[in-house]
Amino acid sequence: MNQVTTLSLTDAQKIVAAIQAELEKGKGGAAIAVVDAHGELIAFARTDSCPLPSINNAINKAFTSARQGQESKAIGNSSREKGWPLTNFGDLHYIGWGGGVPIFHDGKVIGAVGVSGLPEAEDIVLATMGAGLIK
Repeated sequence: MNQVTTLSLTDAQKIVAAIQAELEKGKGGAAIAVVDAHGELIAFARTDSCPLPSINNAINKAFTSARQGQESKAIGNSSREKGWPLTNFGDLHYIGWGGGVPIFHDGKVIGAVGVSGLPEAEDIVLATMGAGLIK
């Protein structure tokens, strides 16, 4: 029998709230997505002035990061540097922009955070901060 640690709704909401609090300091509007280890959505928020395309982008960044166990930007960089399309995964939810960060517990992926709506570097900082809230 395998025992699996999962990310709870309470954990996911904690991450969303922390990132939302940072955004409310005047950083701008963004979408925040937290997914489980399979990339399925647990919690989501779209703050005021969030660009509409950022909704799906945040979810897809988190999905990509959870499924691959690495940051979405690293996957995108590999795709661009090695010349392979993200469609090779067989799922159109994969995205190569920065802002998707996996959440690890005891060396295993238990979920991921995706942030979209700000410049890529800021999305990455916020997603990294959110993922770091879970130990």
